[in-house]
Amino acid sequence: MSRVPVPVEAGDGAMYAPLLTRDEQVDVLERLDFVLRNISELRKEVEELRSSLQHLAAEIIADVRSHLEETQKVTRRRRFPFPRERSDSTGSSSIYFTASSGTANTDDGESEGGYTTANAESDYDRESERESEEGEDEVSCETVRTARRDSLDLVNEDEAPLILDSSLEEELGQLLQQADRLHNGDEQEKREGFQLLLNNKLAYADQKDFLWRLARAHSDMCEITEDADEKRSYASDGKEEIEIALQKWDQSAECHQWYAILCGQLSEHESIQKRIQTGYVFKEHIDKAIELKPEDPQSYYLLGRWCYQVSHLGWLEKKTASALFEAPPTATVQDALQNFLRVEELSPGFSKAGRVYIAKCYRDLGNNSAAVLWMNLASELPANTKEVAVSDAESERELEEMRSAWEE
Repeated sequence: MSRVPVPVEAGDGAMYAPLLTRDEQVDVLERLDFVLRNISELRKEVEELRSSLQHLAAEIIADVRSHLEETQKVTRRRRFPFPRERSDSTGSSSIYFTASSGTANTDDGESEGGYTTANAESDYDRESERESEEGEDEVSCETVRTARRDSLDLVNEDEAPLILDSSLEEELGQLLQQADRLHNGDEQEKREGFQLLLNNKLAYADQKDFLWRLARAHSDMCEITEDADEKRSYASDGKEEIEIALQKWDQSAECHQWYAILCGQLSEHESIQKRIQTGYVFKEHIDKAIELKPEDPQSYYLLGRWCYQVSHLGWLEKKTASALFEAPPTATVQDALQNFLRVEELSPGFSKAGRVYIAKCYRDLGNNSAAVLWMNLASELPANTKEVAVSDAESERELEEMRSAWEE
């Protein structure tokens, strides 16, 4: 430790006075400890970034290799689109082979390895086939005409079942009401709702309102299960279901909304670059859902969550986004706050988690009185409200953390 120098005249018995007091020394040590912790965290983030970039490079190499192989296959097919004509059925240099079973027989055109050379038929057979083609053309043309008439009849008969009759429509309505009720229930009821929809998939798989609810049930199962592999499986299967729905009904707000939710849930089990890529997809589909159904509070809640998370991206996520994309996602706490307030405007008390986030936004913006107000308003709501993509336990935990912070 540095000490204050003393005059030479003081002799050997002089005492050295420290430059820092004890409190100042403790403060310096705490600052050094803080720096060391930050360096350790930075090292972990750099390692994670290095690993992510290695995975990205491997994926790019695999895609390029696959593309080159496919290009080579296409080139070979284009180079020889038709079988080569042989001028001599026995003396050709053709090396095209097709697999064949049995023993070698040179009279039948087979090689010793059990393969038959391409176009090894005799000239006589070729002439016979030519003579029979004219008659076959007449038969084939008539066959095509008959098949076309039959196919037209089938189309006209099959168009009607796409529209449910009154009894089936009533049954579907009751089924959807029961699914909605179970979706809003506890974990056991969510499981029952998932099984209910799964059992009726074959009957109503061509109905839009059924399909997006089935995707929603997959999202519910992803939320309530604890096993990571099962979470990924439910999210992946649900995403596949809603992709099918989007191909038919791209003007459905619910389809876009649940596609965004399931993409977000699936990205939780993927690398950083995948999560960032999913962020763009999530925002795109939520914006589309709001465009199609501007009075739905759930879409604004989801957009508020997205804005809040983007505004709090860590150093590693920001660097990765800047490296991979020309225009990284941007959003502010103020953007998040406006969306959460819009939820309350459309449906007061719609989401307990939404009110918690309003309190967090005001806290981040330095408005402590508003933060306390919304924290108390969130406490008044029951644990099970209508929001998605956040568990009741998570809302309660965040509320307790904020309450503890204010008490301190």
